[in-house]
Amino acid sequence: MVVDDSAVVRGLETRMLESDPAIKVVASVGNGQSAIQTLERQDIEIVVLDIEMPVMDGLTALPKILASPSRPKVIMSSTLTQKNAEISLKALELGATDYIPKPSSSRELTGGTDFKRELVEKVKALGAAVRRSSGRRPAPAAPAAAAVPTLRRPGAAVAPAPASSPLAPPGTKVVLRQAGTERPDVICIGSSTGGPQALFTVLSGIMKAGGVTQPILITQHMPATFTTILAEHISRLSGFPAKEAADGDRIEGGKVYVAPGDYHMLVEVKNGEKILRLNQGAPENFCRPSVDPMFRSISQVYGRKVLACVLTGMGSDGARGGKVIVETGGTVIAQDEATSVVWGMPGATAQAGVCAAVLPIQDIAGWIHKFANRRA
Repeated sequence: MVVDDSAVVRGLETRMLESDPAIKVVASVGNGQSAIQTLERQDIEIVVLDIEMPVMDGLTALPKILASPSRPKVIMSSTLTQKNAEISLKALELGATDYIPKPSSSRELTGGTDFKRELVEKVKALGAAVRRSSGRRPAPAAPAAAAVPTLRRPGAAVAPAPASSPLAPPGTKVVLRQAGTERPDVICIGSSTGGPQALFTVLSGIMKAGGVTQPILITQHMPATFTTILAEHISRLSGFPAKEAADGDRIEGGKVYVAPGDYHMLVEVKNGEKILRLNQGAPENFCRPSVDPMFRSISQVYGRKVLACVLTGMGSDGARGGKVIVETGGTVIAQDEATSVVWGMPGATAQAGVCAAVLPIQDIAGWIHKFANRRA
């Protein structure tokens, strides 16, 4: 269901979505109240929800939509303003699954391909996740095997993963490797769809366990403006001092640095100090910021003393960078399929055979805290 007060936007988004034969828009309404009423009559899996609407706005409607019998996944849709970024992050805290930045001009909305690609991909990925979790209508390619369990023993193989990685053939078994032997000097995290909620859980858990002395570098697939607000929410919800990274920032222990939207975040050494560098190099995995360049850069500077974590997200960003980290002697872990909103990025990383552990989201903070505080 598409929910937007603009009939033009509803029509455009409907045509974009239905250009893919796997998607059917079964309802298109102009406000939150109409959306709630429609959910009483329709079995809807995904709701694309605008924020600013008459009668009932998106944030007011969100909890009622999430509580409806069909329990749909909600993608917030808004233009890129600071106010809407703040509302979107609040919506994610309240249970929305993802967000999509709506182009600010009609020309971009009608002629741009990036918005269409992102909208279609997110709806398909979340729809597949809904079907797998509900058991009502399994996704065509999903095997009957259960989600990947908590894995701890190096060398242990599990059933073929439900999603294939571009780095491994379909049906590849997840095999764990031994964790690195060095106490890490840096922790780096990559995430995308469902990432903000996962980040809040992991970082809050680390702080509750006693915190860490290492810096934490995060690349979350997000546009500019949103990453500024994300850093503020991390500070408020986790207790870690967090900031959106700036070019030339000196990396300090115990602080969180978030890659800004539209910039890759890298690490380099200058005058004996480790600093952050931002660039607008070509997108990788259709993303800027991208996790892979951050992982490669961190591996080059920190060598074996790296702990990397790949959380929920579409695609495979982080898998190739994770391979570089373990080849240098570092350690990589990933979120499991059962607790991921989309088991794309962590699934690809796990299937690449680079993980020392594949864990439920509630166990990741404890694992990181223990590993980061091991004896040097």
